[in-house]
Amino acid sequence: MLHGAPHDVAARPEAAIVAALGQRSVVLIGMMGAGKSSIGRRLALRLGVPFVDADAEIEKAAQMTIPELFDRRGEAEFRTGEARVILRLLESGPQVLATGGGAFMNADTRAAIGAKGISIWLKAELEVLMKRIKRRHDRPLLRTDDPGATLRRLMDERYSVYALADLTVQSREVPHDKIVDEIVSVLAERAGVSCVLSSTSAEGDRVP
Repeated sequence: MLHGAPHDVAARPEAAIVAALGQRSVVLIGMMGAGKSSIGRRLALRLGVPFVDADAEIEKAAQMTIPELFDRRGEAEFRTGEARVILRLLESGPQVLATGGGAFMNADTRAAIGAKGISIWLKAELEVLMKRIKRRHDRPLLRTDDPGATLRRLMDERYSVYALADLTVQSREVPHDKIVDEIVSVLAERAGVSCVLSSTSAEGDRVP
């Protein structure tokens, strides 16, 4: 629950949301291709807080790309490092923090996010995810003979855990700012802030 937000903000609830967050972060979780980074950047701009991509911070700390980390150190060691980096990043709120698809599966990471953040699951259907990631070659877990089947298996494994997030917003083929509006709306509702949203996004500005 968010605390301390005024209840009389209607047209511009962002400042009240940030006040209610205090030192906590808005943590975006979900599958690869759900739009965590692209949506996260716009959400951070709306809220006037920093945006941080956990994968980019992991690469910076390791001085390797995510695929290189998987190849050279294996997934288990990558996950250990990922958890350590996210714990550190959670000390730096308020911010919008985009996490990798497997991060929320770690129980300790979930607990830390629960203590120091508000988690939002960007939920997407298989067809949407496949459309977005089919041209990408930087997804180590999808370097298989049947990426679609692999993605479906990961969704089956992860969605029941993602559902433990504080809030859920559907990620789909609509303009970026439509999703950001919905995130602001659910954050405002959680904070007890009246919220009237009017997106000015262009119709062609969609999640890649």
